[in-house]
Amino acid sequence: MADPRAVAAFLVALLPLIATPGASLALLLRQVAEHGRRRAAPVVLGTVTGLAVHAALAAAGLARLTAHHPGALAAVRWAGGAYLIGLAVLTWRSADRPPGARRPHRTGPVPVQALLANVLNPKAASVYLTLVPQFLDPGRPLPGQVLTLAAAHAALLTAWLLAWTALLGRAAPRPGPHRRTTRATAAVLLALGLHALR
Repeated sequence: MADPRAVAAFLVALLPLIATPGASLALLLRQVAEHGRRRAAPVVLGTVTGLAVHAALAAAGLARLTAHHPGALAAVRWAGGAYLIGLAVLTWRSADRPPGARRPHRTGPVPVQALLANVLNPKAASVYLTLVPQFLDPGRPLPGQVLTLAAAHAALLTAWLLAWTALLGRAAPRPGPHRRTTRATAAVLLALGLHALR
């Protein structure tokens, strides 16, 4: 288990990264705007599962792998960018559909979308490749420390997404705001994808 002071410092370092709008918030915005607050839970579940994947890879030594093979990180960056661009295109195309209208899940169920958006997100990967190692104590077992930091990360991110859900859920879905919100979400996803491909 990580030292409580290390966990607190890790959360302070994480806060600016979490506060920066990303793929998880964009997906949450879209789901809550279209379907209401009940759709926040699948987004949070998929996002937290994605964090668990990153934590497991970090504990297994992915940081060491990418240090010796820079192409591994580039592959993650390109795969994540391509996925986010594809999701942006599908999101933009859905803007003219009425809120709540049934549509085929071309990108998979919401938890899967959130999971992939997180797992393939270079920003999320970089947290576990570059930030987490700075808060690890070499004298303690690595897996327990990574698990503790990941749990703290998941709790902070969940609180952040639920706070946004409370704000977004107050507005009833209407065609005009729905269209603007969906297209704004698509623009954010596209920008994130293009940034990942740079």
